[in-house]
Amino acid sequence: MPGLIGKKIGMTSVFGADGKNIPCTVIEAGPCVVTQLRTVEKDGYEAVQLAYDEIKEIHASAPQLGHFKKAGTTPKRKLVEFPANFEGEIKLGDTISVDVLNDVKFVDVVGTSKGRGFQGVVHRYHFAGVGGATHGQHNRLRKPGSLGASSWPSRVFPGMRMGGHMGNERVKVFNLEVVKVIPENNLLVVKGSVPGAKGSYVTLEF
Repeated sequence: MPGLIGKKIGMTSVFGADGKNIPCTVIEAGPCVVTQLRTVEKDGYEAVQLAYDEIKEIHASAPQLGHFKKAGTTPKRKLVEFPANFEGEIKLGDTISVDVLNDVKFVDVVGTSKGRGFQGVVHRYHFAGVGGATHGQHNRLRKPGSLGASSWPSRVFPGMRMGGHMGNERVKVFNLEVVKVIPENNLLVVKGSVPGAKGSYVTLEF
């Protein structure tokens, strides 16, 4: 199985075999249900669609209810497709739990970073500011400075680092070490931090 859907629970720390304190993130990984199998003959590519997190039927649309009914499962909130060559090993309606990570040493985690709203260049890009209040200026310590020449090209080039919306972006963290798998509680403990707020959805790739 190439991936799993989970939810960020929070951070903690554990002691390693060498006695060092390891900062860790706790993720509720699964259980996920296989709700669709993409094939080359029908869809042009191979993939497995997983669903996670129960919702009430009243919160699902009629097409969604029919989609989940084909898989023989209850409505779910989160759907993710994983490219996979399943070759009959995975069937519609199968449940994938955190047990698949027992022999996995490292995982990639995809999440949505915390939204920071509109931020200036000092916070967004770590500009240093202009330093002392010299050359006649007194109230522009955190301004970005010149954005380009006014005579030519009389415009701002694309990619100029300026103030704007920060955060709330898809972030992928590679090769996080799997510290512990707790199958009875569907929990996965990985070394390091994971993007997103507590309770946000994350995708595990391995």
